[in-house]
Amino acid sequence: MDLQPGTGPHKCRLLVVAGPDAGRSLVTDKERLTVGAHPENDLVLVEDRTASRHHFEIQFTGRGPLLVDLGSTNGTFLDGRRVERAYLSPASQVRAGSSVITFSPVTEDAGLSPEQDSKLCGMVGQSTKMRQIFGLIQRIAPMNVSVIIQGETGTGKELVARAIHELSERSKGPMVVLDCGAIPPNLIESELFGHEKGAFTGAVSGRPGAFERAHGGTIFLDELGELRLDLQPKLLRVLENREVRRVGGNDVIGVDCRVIAATNRDLLKEVASGNFREDLYFRLSVIHIPLPPLRQRRDDIPLILKRALAEPEVVERHGRKHFSSEAMGLLMAYAWPGNVRELMNVLSHVLTFSDGEELLPAHLPARVRGQAREGPLPFNEHLAFKDAKEQLLENFEREYITSVLGRCEGNLSRAARESGLHRKSIERLVKKYQLDAKGMKPR
Repeated sequence: MDLQPGTGPHKCRLLVVAGPDAGRSLVTDKERLTVGAHPENDLVLVEDRTASRHHFEIQFTGRGPLLVDLGSTNGTFLDGRRVERAYLSPASQVRAGSSVITFSPVTEDAGLSPEQDSKLCGMVGQSTKMRQIFGLIQRIAPMNVSVIIQGETGTGKELVARAIHELSERSKGPMVVLDCGAIPPNLIESELFGHEKGAFTGAVSGRPGAFERAHGGTIFLDELGELRLDLQPKLLRVLENREVRRVGGNDVIGVDCRVIAATNRDLLKEVASGNFREDLYFRLSVIHIPLPPLRQRRDDIPLILKRALAEPEVVERHGRKHFSSEAMGLLMAYAWPGNVRELMNVLSHVLTFSDGEELLPAHLPARVRGQAREGPLPFNEHLAFKDAKEQLLENFEREYITSVLGRCEGNLSRAARESGLHRKSIERLVKKYQLDAKGMKPR
């Protein structure tokens, strides 16, 4: 029996939370709306080449919003299950091609679009990509779902996690940060789940783990891709059962916290290579937020620096400062392998060595002054695009890390400070390119 559209207004929001069109959204009160790659759709998946031209539609019926597949090539999936017709509920997730779209009813005017803001909870950006991310953060923050934030070192993954926490209903609860890559392997289980007195040598008293301490709030698992494979099933059980058992203990302790994870790795590739559990990945990646590297949003650099120079503590210590056009040109041309963290380190360097109001090219570190040069990038045009891009990136990584380590005479900690990278990232690059850090000297 065909169901007829219902009567009366039905305002809803569709938000693309994963896929090449992530951040795209639609708020409408139409009784029948369509989604697909064709421009005539209400929500157009512009970048998703795996979405059909007319993929699915939503009809508002007397029984509620009805999802209908429109004969799509790859199918329509509701909360992980392929469907042809199914009713939606608030926070339902629909997958079309590579895109994941959340459905939610709108009961009141949403007001000003968050994409119009250039600052959110300490993050700064006026580029389209960052405004889309700001909008995505504001929309998903009230949802009590798990989030994975993916981005290179220094892109601001923890800032995104804190913004989600601060804008959520859990903001009055704690936010506990656990860096999975910085904790010794023999202590990570205890740090996650806690331990009882006598559980191991040195455990002179019981201690709650990160999940217990985050009860009522948010736990942020940084560098999730570094988590040992043997601990991943235990983490999955905690996520599914919402309870932990301390190391050396028998009691089960209930925990209630939102989980946000971050990684600089492509976890789907890690899954394919057997380094990360597929079930854990899909349990955590209800919402996936990809953060662009700074080199892909260079237009944000002047705004980031302007906001940083206007901070009261900076003005009080250094006075009013601004970059000359020549210096800003060099900053805009630099590749920023350490992203925003490296940019802030460079700003500290500049403020240390400048006296006047104007910040000049001479105040910039040599690596920033020396990289800007004209001419094409040295890539192999005979390779496929993806292979050429990977080769170019590897050549840059090898050259950059070799130069930094040589300048720092092989001191990994100093190289980490100068590059704006974590020491662990430096160690990983040294291992990746089989470099002899101890034997390196300035060029």
